[in-house]
Amino acid sequence: MSEISIIAPCFNEEEVVGLFYQRLRSSLDRCAAPDLRFSVILVDDGSTDSTLNVLHDLASRDAAVTVLSLSRNFGHQVALSAGMDHAEADAVILMDSDLQHPPDLIPEMIRLWTEGFDIVSAVRRRTADATPFKSISASSFYAIFNFFSDTKILSGVADFCLLSRRVCETIRSMPERHRFLRGMLSWVGFRRATVPYSAPPRAAGTRKYTFGRMLHLAADAVFSFTAGPIRLAARLGLLVVFLSAVYFVYIMIRYLFYGRLVEGWASLIVVVLCLGGFQLLFIGLIGEYLARIFEESKGRPLYILKEAPGGVKKTPGGARRNPPQQTSRQ
Repeated sequence: MSEISIIAPCFNEEEVVGLFYQRLRSSLDRCAAPDLRFSVILVDDGSTDSTLNVLHDLASRDAAVTVLSLSRNFGHQVALSAGMDHAEADAVILMDSDLQHPPDLIPEMIRLWTEGFDIVSAVRRRTADATPFKSISASSFYAIFNFFSDTKILSGVADFCLLSRRVCETIRSMPERHRFLRGMLSWVGFRRATVPYSAPPRAAGTRKYTFGRMLHLAADAVFSFTAGPIRLAARLGLLVVFLSAVYFVYIMIRYLFYGRLVEGWASLIVVVLCLGGFQLLFIGLIGEYLARIFEESKGRPLYILKEAPGGVKKTPGGARRNPPQQTSRQ
């Protein structure tokens, strides 16, 4: 008997989580098989509305549903990680609860998993309600990330994915706080398949990934997977030094062969401001890396549970990080 756990974070989704559960259950029923069972882990990420009450109601009506409640809003990536920490299945499926990750893709994901793929990722081809700015910024992010990083990720790949047990345990053994799961999955390797999809508009509620949150996630992605910005800063610094040397030689030639130069302060101010701006930018880049080292060095738990499911005994805050084990599907 194989078990698959579906993990879905919920943050102020009281308007849509009931409908999400209905469509999810309908898709799981279509996958029903004598040797396959499903469990659902719904993670309340510090919701301030009635989402947690709705989740408890679902759990009271379906024994396969487990509810985790975080003590505050720790963020989407951490909520997914909390669900993975509490999953004991042969495979897990990560997905959002706003129905922009279609549950209808689950049967195809499971089919590919049974064929031996350890990671099955949904790749977004288009989003129904995406603005031109959203589309351009998303494409730009993937281009920038792949330019700087040796760990490449597919353009449009989503957090909607199926992971085998050994991939899940490998991710659980990676304790970094600033998490970017799409990059972590590309980094760990393993055999991988993709499933294309078109994201429908939200069924209800409002988008939780604001522009600020998107920038924060993009920064975590770049600074967690590459030192490229620092290396670029060093190269630009060398370029500035070289151009300064060339300009100095030009000044000396003008002075020796053409006499006194016209004095002026404008060019000097421009050069000073340019170099000062470069210095501040590079100091800021170094600061980003130092801030992440500082966060990691404190050793705080990744998250804190306000409510744990009955009978589940885990160390609080995801401090448990088991080493990866080589397990096989029965």
